[in-house]
Amino acid sequence: MILPNDIANLKTDITEKIGQKIIVKGTIGRSKFFEKEATIEKTYPNLFIVKYDDNERNVTYSYKDVLTRAVDVQVFDGEGYSSLIPQTMDLKKQKI
Repeated sequence: MILPNDIANLKTDITEKIGQKIIVKGTIGRSKFFEKEATIEKTYPNLFIVKYDDNERNVTYSYKDVLTRAVDVQVFDGEGYSSLIPQTMDLKKQKI
């Protein structure tokens, strides 16, 4: 279950990372996956915009996409990439 507070926290986290490099991973359908490098461009109340590095295309994602793991966003922290949503958050929701 996604709570409004979860969305607000994620929006704050993403807003703080505007301009940072990320990797977006997701599914296209029927066992087809994608993984692209991008930059966080802008945030809005219900979605955020990223710009893919390879083709300079802007794409929007909702915060629910990230919270439901429809897409995985990994942020560059200076040394490597780490998931925007820690694995412990998934474990807590499974136990409830």
